Amino acid sequence: MSFLKAEWRKLVMVNYAVKPVVLQPYVPKGTELDFFEDVCYVSVVGFMFKNTKLLGVKIPFHINFEEVNLRFYVKRKTASEVKRGVVFIKEIVPKPAITFVANTVYNENYETLPMQHLWKEKENELEVVYKWKKNNNWNSIEVIAENIPTNIEENSVIEFISEHYWGYAKESEKKTTEYEVRHPRWQYYPINNFNMKIDFKETYGDNFEFLNSIEPSSVMLLEGAEISVEGKSNL
Repeated sequence: MSFLKAEWRKLVMVNYAVKPVVLQPYVPKGTELDFFEDVCYVSVVGFMFKNTKLLGVKIPFHINFEEVNLRFYVKRKTASEVKRGVVFIKEIVPKPAITFVANTVYNENYETLPMQHLWKEKENELEVVYKWKKNNNWNSIEVIAENIPTNIEENSVIEFISEHYWGYAKESEKKTTEYEVRHPRWQYYPINNFNMKIDFKETYGDNFEFLNSIEPSSVMLLEGAEISVEGKSNL
């Protein structure tokens, strides 16, 4: 049985090109940084969990909720394949039980904060907003996109950012947690405009304060789909 099943919907991805040295201390043992056309990326990702089940059971008040995370991209080479995955710097949710389970079972770095979201359709446009409150200050990411989903082109930066099927967490300098995330290939909505208000130092700490002073290299909106998170293994 899958550890978790849910839908991930309306994923806003704000992507920054960064120097690899910034992320190297967070790279789990057994993995290495992944690059797209020699560029290293870190992403702020906001989305909705919908119809969430833990070990096949819907937990009251924990079925539909927001998440915003800061993540980067790694790969793990085995004898038979190259596994492309993500590592999370921090994941923000509004539900303390989710934080407890994720931090305890999967060695992730979840934080519980007040959150809000908005999905609004108007004629041919789709507005999606995610907000989180840290130290009495509201942060937000917002996109306005065309309301027609489009297939992702192969070998594109959108494919690189969105198509990952493994998660890795740094349990210690010598141990890594690996888990599989199963989902079909996603579609995206072309972006017309975006707006954001993020205090990176307040939300993610001193090491990521520099993101306050640079512009995103790209902003994306993906529809998402049903997903499942499988049981973990230790490397």
